[in-house]
Amino acid sequence: MKRVVVTGMSGITSLGESADQVFEQFAQGRSGIRYMPDWEIYTDLRSKLAGPVESFTVPKHFNRKVTRGMGRVALMSVVCAEKALENAGLLNANILKNGEAGVAFGSSAGSVDAVREFGSMLLDHNMSQLNATTYIRMMSHTSAVNMTIYFGLKGLTLPTSSACTSGSMAIGQAYEAIKYGKQTVMIAGGAEELSAAGSAVFDVLLATSMKNSQPEATPRPFDSDRDGLVVGEGAGCLILEEYEHAKARGATIYAEVLGYGSNTDGQHVTRPDSEMMGHCMGLALKDAHVSAEDIDYVCAHGTSTDQGDIAETQATLRILGKKPISSLKSYFGHTLGACGAIEAWLSIEMMQRAQFIPTLNLDSVDPSCAELDYIRGEIRNMPAEIIMSNNFAFGGINTSLIFKNFKV
Repeated sequence: MKRVVVTGMSGITSLGESADQVFEQFAQGRSGIRYMPDWEIYTDLRSKLAGPVESFTVPKHFNRKVTRGMGRVALMSVVCAEKALENAGLLNANILKNGEAGVAFGSSAGSVDAVREFGSMLLDHNMSQLNATTYIRMMSHTSAVNMTIYFGLKGLTLPTSSACTSGSMAIGQAYEAIKYGKQTVMIAGGAEELSAAGSAVFDVLLATSMKNSQPEATPRPFDSDRDGLVVGEGAGCLILEEYEHAKARGATIYAEVLGYGSNTDGQHVTRPDSEMMGHCMGLALKDAHVSAEDIDYVCAHGTSTDQGDIAETQATLRILGKKPISSLKSYFGHTLGACGAIEAWLSIEMMQRAQFIPTLNLDSVDPSCAELDYIRGEIRNMPAEIIMSNNFAFGGINTSLIFKNFKV
């Protein structure tokens, strides 16, 4: 078995596109949630809140020829991956083109504009809105494919489209590809672009927040006054690398990926199963060869839904005990296919900085949630050697990742 380490990281969020920018916003307790006036045209849409990326830096060399097959989700993904490769010192490295490097990257779906183009055909009975790139921009593996073309990757392509676990599952599968000797380097993560349709998915399930006049007061994971989730957008990317290869080239190593667990509930398409959530955490512990006592912090899925928060916290207490825990979705909203990657990136950053971010808007813990060590109010300064990041998706798809603060 090969050791797998993280040598590059990057992200794009509603609170910034660098760790320093995001942590500055965290320190000030700022939320990325906004009221979306453009969504007022959807009169039946109950929740008009979101966590939009209002701008992100697109390098000048991303010209029209480069981006013609990219919708917004693919563009965020490739830009984010380029930053992560640069951070790892691997941008333009020979290994990207010799078959030893691959990509595992996911999103819930492709670009919404492309879906609209096909929708126009079905509704208006003509193909005037379609062009040669419509399907490329719409397909769920648009991010991964655009990366292979842009970076010239010749290795594995592992696209993940598993709703809210797309990003975390991609990291897990990339970890396994290196662990079992199939690749030396993997670009791993997830992205999602914002749309009113994304909010409507949860709106029809009565699972979205209705605090339209108070965007800064929601979502409220684990709080007694929570009333649902808020959708967001963004991208997160980790560069995973085989340890000996990273060591030989003198790479900066941020963390080691110790373990990954994934399973499915096999019971209900939207109702969470606390038992199987806990079993997934146990699988990650077993894979990492660590005990529950070794986990110093848990980055929760923490969507701010009634059933989800209760099921997740009960599973966490049952498997791990009373651990420090917080939810970053309280700042960004639920970024769907991106959340697992963004949360992994920022969890590693928290571990590196020994600064653990509180759950925003957590004023009064719901007594139905398990008795955990909820980080709230202020940033908690504490050392941590091993952390866990959990995500749970529609379809009963569960993931758990374990990272270790790297020491030679």
